[in-house]
Amino acid sequence: MDGQACYPIEVLLVEDNPADVRLMQEALKDSKVYNNLHVINDGENAMSFLRRKGKYAGVPEPHLILLDLNLPGKDGREVLDEIKNDPALKHLPVVIVTTSAAEEDILKSYCNHANCYVTKPVNLDQFIKVVQAIEDFWFTIVKLPRKK
Repeated sequence: MDGQACYPIEVLLVEDNPADVRLMQEALKDSKVYNNLHVINDGENAMSFLRRKGKYAGVPEPHLILLDLNLPGKDGREVLDEIKNDPALKHLPVVIVTTSAAEEDILKSYCNHANCYVTKPVNLDQFIKVVQAIEDFWFTIVKLPRKK
């Protein structure tokens, strides 16, 4: 694990569905790697969090962003585009976790430099398996960027 367990992995979940938030919290609670999950339910606040503006002035920079595409107001597509076009944020890995299996969304997400695209399963057990697979890959195998 290369010492990653010594400090928490900061994860930003941008998700407006309370049931999916609860499932993600439950799945990550039992993680093998210490993590802090920050939950934001819309695109505007996600960008404020990432830019540490207003009430988010003291938040840590996330090591990983889990982003839903279908958000109220500024949707996840716009958030991804803003992140990847901002020199201060574009280094952050963004995992799209959404219900959309539309080829157009998948292609556009990768064209906008999403690091991966995962379609949420509707089955509870499958959802937990997907979250655990994301956790295994991103928390234990991948070397996440650390800003000094």
